[in-house]
Amino acid sequence: MKKWLVALFSVFALMGSALAAVDINTANQQQLEAIKGIGPAKAKAIIDYRTAHGAFKTAEDIQQVPGIKGGTFKKIAPEITVGGKGAAPAPAGKASAPAKAAPTAAPKASAPAAKPAKK
Repeated sequence: MKKWLVALFSVFALMGSALAAVDINTANQQQLEAIKGIGPAKAKAIIDYRTAHGAFKTAEDIQQVPGIKGGTFKKIAPEITVGGKGAAPAPAGKASAPAKAAPTAAPKASAPAAKPAKK
């Protein structure tokens, strides 16, 4: 019985990951190619467009990528999402510096509570 439950759980886990939408702002070449209707050339075009123009604001924005128009978009729309923020386009000729972390305030040490005065 335990083996059956493990097997059933595994099947559901695999199905869930297979049906998960691909975030077009963060997906790599291989993840984009996993979308039905997106081959190596279109996946590269998506990455190139995203690098040059920044993150997609909506899933529909993918239609701005050369080679992806209405028909292709209708096929891939259920498989894509725009959840993450992709890298902003780098200014021409400049390398972007890594972002600095905001300083955090150290917790203040509290003084020991004063004892009530004796009468």
